[in-house]
Amino acid sequence: MRLTLQANYAVRALMYCTANPDKPSKVPEIAATYGISETHLFKVMKVLVDNGFIKTIRGRNGGILLARPADEISIGEVIRAAEENFNLAECFDPTKRDCPLIDSCKFNRVLNEALQAFFGVLDLYTVADLSGDQGQLRMLLSLEAMHPMMQAAKLS
Repeated sequence: MRLTLQANYAVRALMYCTANPDKPSKVPEIAATYGISETHLFKVMKVLVDNGFIKTIRGRNGGILLARPADEISIGEVIRAAEENFNLAECFDPTKRDCPLIDSCKFNRVLNEALQAFFGVLDLYTVADLSGDQGQLRMLLSLEAMHPMMQAAKLS
């Protein structure tokens, strides 16, 4: 199984917003940071907005912000929202019912169990978990070296 770029960049965009909490993130900046087209990223943003992960702010100083705290957004729910389907085999597709084993296939059950285990692990982690060291994440994403609140906390 391989996740689509949409799912990959959905998680990455959320991580970017997590690292940039005090001001709206700009889609062109996120696209440039990850080296992807703005057009593709706008499609990802629609999925994130429609599923309540981010909110948009219009205007000159607008952009996108997390709609919920990063520790309340599980990676599993983001992947479920961003992927079109999880048909691990042809028989997972409800329109393809021509296999004679379809109703009693143990392979189908094993794959389904594996898929549930996959999501079980993804559901254990949040965007906040992936965004752990904010200073390092901000540096890697070429945001300011350290968030001002984090600087103040280190000084005290």
